[in-house]
Amino acid sequence: MANSTAEQIANIGAGERRKRLIFGIAALVAGIVISGLLVFVRAPLLWRLPLIFIFYVGSLGYFQSRDKT
Repeated sequence: MANSTAEQIANIGAGERRKRLIFGIAALVAGIVISGLLVFVRAPLLWRLPLIFIFYVGSLGYFQSRDKT
């Protein structure tokens, strides 16, 4: 990459980064709670598979806020 880390410019404001961070953390917490409940009730593994999307969205929000994109 041509740009070093010091040369990167954020393309979103602080408010939008905060929204993405809060949404990412909320999605990750929701995923942990739902997965804990599914383990507690001994749900089949196939029912736990859609949690991939919740964890993906949560991590996407977190990393977008961290990288300021």
